[in-house]
Amino acid sequence: MKEDAVLLNHERIHLQQQIELLIIPFFVIYGFEFLIRLLQYKRWSLAYRNISFEREAYFQEAQLDYLKYRRLYSFLKYL
Repeated sequence: MKEDAVLLNHERIHLQQQIELLIIPFFVIYGFEFLIRLLQYKRWSLAYRNISFEREAYFQEAQLDYLKYRRLYSFLKYL
């Protein structure tokens, strides 16, 4: 997996999101949004894929230079 540049970029996007939100609030918001999406979509996989943090990471994961120009709190565009 260390050689999967797209996967590594996806996870680096999550690290940046965590840093912006000072880590613990990231996980609180992530969990809360997951519960809301689960009520909305009624399917675990759809709920997960529609969390704003995941939407940003999946949408941008193939853009390997994304973190160079990403603005703070960019995940908000994916709500």
